[in-house]
Amino acid sequence: MTEQSWAQLSNLAVYSAMAVYAVALVAFVADLALRGGRLPAAATAEATARELVGAGAPATGGQTVDPAPTAAADADALRRADRLRGSAISLTWLAAGLHLAGVVARAAAAHRPPWGNMYEFSVAGAVVVSGVFLVVATRRDLRYLGTFVVGPVLLTLGLAVTVFYTKAGQLVPALHSYWLGIHVSVAFIASALLTLGFSATVLQLVQQRREVAQAAGTTTGPLFGRLGRFMDGLPASSTLELTGYRMHVAAFPLWGFTLVAGAIWAEGAWGRYWNWDPKEVWTFVIWVVYAAYLHARATRGWDGRRASMLALLGYGCLLFNFLVVNIWFVGKHSYGR
Repeated sequence: MTEQSWAQLSNLAVYSAMAVYAVALVAFVADLALRGGRLPAAATAEATARELVGAGAPATGGQTVDPAPTAAADADALRRADRLRGSAISLTWLAAGLHLAGVVARAAAAHRPPWGNMYEFSVAGAVVVSGVFLVVATRRDLRYLGTFVVGPVLLTLGLAVTVFYTKAGQLVPALHSYWLGIHVSVAFIASALLTLGFSATVLQLVQQRREVAQAAGTTTGPLFGRLGRFMDGLPASSTLELTGYRMHVAAFPLWGFTLVAGAIWAEGAWGRYWNWDPKEVWTFVIWVVYAAYLHARATRGWDGRRASMLALLGYGCLLFNFLVVNIWFVGKHSYGR
């Protein structure tokens, strides 16, 4: 096959992956919608009966409330949700396979690792996010994060094909090094884990706010309306916080290795370990913020919410490094545009 044929095949695979990701996203959202508000039917019915009796009114028709129909309806909804969640995971595997094929075909078209510009960074990084999510989900049940992983992946691919697209070309001389495969691939894995941690942390903060409101007897507002009911299908905030923490713990040493490997590569390419390049500086800033988060998480007096705000700040720095520094800042990493 010619280089042009490989490039066309890559584009076709990426567009196909986007279509399958979109279907998977709909299935994940439908799964959460079905699970939302599915409290134990018997407990709900008993609470309703107590309220009626407490108000001096008989239960419906002067009879006790029969929880069986409600319980059966909830059980059926949960079975449908389980099927949807399984289908969504299967579709995500299919989409990730197509996505990976697009990355491999791009590498064949360019005759090099496919991460030499913003388009390739975006596409290759997104497939690593999908892959890490799917692999971790085989060991821990993180399927509830599907909506909040597939959605950003789909958005990233959309930006890649509409804004960042660049035809396959040759690398600048500085990138002709075996460190390209080591440095960038580890950065991709670290970023993928940080993305999973970010998703879990955002959900943790929202869920924690709902739990506090519920404990205070306040169940009105957007967090408890139709748009907020999907949170009922997610774990407790403590579970989400622990999930996010574990992802950040796994990612932190990888990001540290990325920083050190980049410095070693810089010495070989530019003659200095540290050049005060914007990309280098922001990579270090990200490491410092996440170090502060992990330290705060282990420090007495810092609750889950306050430490988690540092994790969100760290991910904000990661996005700034990728979307702003790569595009707008002039430096030795400007070839990444």
